[in-house]
Amino acid sequence: MPMLRLKEIRDMSADERLDKLDELRTELLRLKTMVRAGGNVENPARIKQLRKTVARILTIEKEPKPEPPVKKKKTRRKEKQ
Repeated sequence: MPMLRLKEIRDMSADERLDKLDELRTELLRLKTMVRAGGNVENPARIKQLRKTVARILTIEKEPKPEPPVKKKKTRRKEKQ
């Protein structure tokens, strides 16, 4: 599974991101369990990739959503006497 880029993550809907996050966390848990049990992992660098991708998704989820611009009223200034 290739690493997800920021653009790809941002293009996903919120539900898709949560599904992907769940999938990645499950895979990460599986790999960590294999390492703890003393087994060999095919690609040890995959653990680091998964951790970074999970962090990317969580970061994008926490970003504030842009609000539509608010039209400002013009106020009159009082003249000094």
